[in-house]
Amino acid sequence: MATQKNSSTQPAVTLNAQPGTVTSGASTVLSWSAINANSVSITGLGTFPASGSVKVAPTATTRYTATASGPAGATAASSTVVKVTTPDQKPTVALSAQPGSIAAGASAVLSWTTTDATSVSIAGVGTFGATGSVNVAPTSTATYTATATGTGGTAASTTTVTVTSSQPPPPTISFNAQPNSITTGATAVLSWSTNNATSVNIPGVGQFPANGSTKVTPSTTTTYTATAQGAGTANASTTVTVKSNGTTLPNLQASSGWKSWGEYPPGYGICNYPCPGITWSMKQGIKTPSLSGDATQFSIGGTTPYADVLWSNPLIGAGSTQGLPDSGHTLLPTLHNFTYDAYFYPTNLGVTQVLEFDISMYFNGLGLIWGNQCNILGGNVWDIWDNTAQHWVSSGVPCNPVNNAWNHLTIQVQRESDNWLLFQSITLNGKTTTINKYYAPGSAPSNWWGITVNYQLDGDRNQSAYSAYLDNFSFTYW
Repeated sequence: MATQKNSSTQPAVTLNAQPGTVTSGASTVLSWSAINANSVSITGLGTFPASGSVKVAPTATTRYTATASGPAGATAASSTVVKVTTPDQKPTVALSAQPGSIAAGASAVLSWTTTDATSVSIAGVGTFGATGSVNVAPTSTATYTATATGTGGTAASTTTVTVTSSQPPPPTISFNAQPNSITTGATAVLSWSTNNATSVNIPGVGQFPANGSTKVTPSTTTTYTATAQGAGTANASTTVTVKSNGTTLPNLQASSGWKSWGEYPPGYGICNYPCPGITWSMKQGIKTPSLSGDATQFSIGGTTPYADVLWSNPLIGAGSTQGLPDSGHTLLPTLHNFTYDAYFYPTNLGVTQVLEFDISMYFNGLGLIWGNQCNILGGNVWDIWDNTAQHWVSSGVPCNPVNNAWNHLTIQVQRESDNWLLFQSITLNGKTTTINKYYAPGSAPSNWWGITVNYQLDGDRNQSAYSAYLDNFSFTYW
C-alpha cells in the first residue's frame, strides 16, 4: 500500500503591500507570513526568514512574488502588485507689468503665464484663466501678487507698478483723410499730427510715428480710427466714402440659375448630382436668419472626408442669369475691375473646413479665377488661387469670422491690361487688408465665354454636416 504525502507539511505563504498604491519614489511595506517553511525569497529583494517585512520604494508599478521553501525542497508562492502613480505637478506662474512705471492716472497691463495651473487669482484685482492680462490703474505704487492654482498645489509671483508723482500731459491728435470720398479702386491719404505722443496706431492699417501719413485703398466706405499713444491715449476718426463707378448686380443669393456640383478629394474633380458620399442642398427665400428677408441656405454633408460642394451662378456671357449674354463678345474684353460683396452666416465653425468665394472669367481661351477661401480649420487664414500652378497660396491675412452671426465680406480684384490677375484687398467685418498679389492667367476652352460667381463649402475630416447662409450678395463690374 502506497503512503500518501501529508499536505499539512507543505509550505504556504501570503504576501501583501501596505499601502498598495504610492506615488513615484514613495515607500510601501511588504509583509509576509509562511508556514512549514525554512525561508522566504522575494524577487529582486533577497531571501528572508519565514515571516517578516521590508520597506520598498518602487519608481514604477511592480509585481513582487514571495516564494516559501520548505522541507524536501517543496515551495509555495504568493504575489502582490504595488501600483505607482505620478504626482500632480506643482504649478508655476510668472507675473509682469508693462510698463512698470506710470504717471498718476495712467494704466499698466498685468500679464501672466503659468504651467500646470487651472486659474490665477490676483489679490485685489480678480480671478482669471491660467494665462492672460488685465489693465490696472493704481493711484500709488502697488505690488501685485498672482497666485496660480492647480491640482498639484499653488504658486505665487509678484510684480510692482511704480506710480510717479509728476504726470506728463496726455496726447492730442488731429486726423483726416484726403480726399474723403473716392471711387472703388482709388486711393486716399490718411494724415495725422499729434502733441505729447510717441506713436500712432491705426487698426487694420499699422503702427506709425507720432506724425505722418499713409495711403489706403478701401473697397467699401470705411471709418478709420487713429490712437495716439503717450502718457495715456487719444483717439480721432475719419471716414473714407467709397462710391462704386461700375454696374452692380444685386441680391444674387436670390437669383435663379444656380448650379451645383460635388467634388471628391484628392483631385477634386467635378461630380454631377447625385454623388455617392456627398450630400448637399440649397434653400432660397429664408426669412431667419436674414438681413433682407430673402437669404439663401447652403448645406453640406455625407460620408466622404474632405469632400466639397461648389455652387456657381453665370452672370455674364453664356447662360447669363442677369440678361447679359454678351452674344457679340463685346462686353467682357472691356471689364477690368470686380467687387464680390456678400454677407455670410456660418452656423458651426468648429466643423467648417473652408468657406470659398470666387470670381471666374473666361474669354479668348483664358481662364482667370480669383479664388479666395477662408481656411478656417487650416489656421484661420485667407488663401488665394494660383491659376497656373493650380493650387492655393496662403496670403498670411487672418480670417476670423463670427459664428452664428452675419459677417460682411468685400473682395476687390482686377484684371490687368496684360490679363494677369491682381488680388487687391479683402474686407471682413469692416477691416480692410491689402493683398496686392499678381498671378498669371490660366487656360480655358476657346468656347467658354463669361463671368461666374462661386460659393463653396468644404467638408472636414469627418464630413460633418453644416450650413452657411448668404444674403445681400452683389457683384459690381466696370
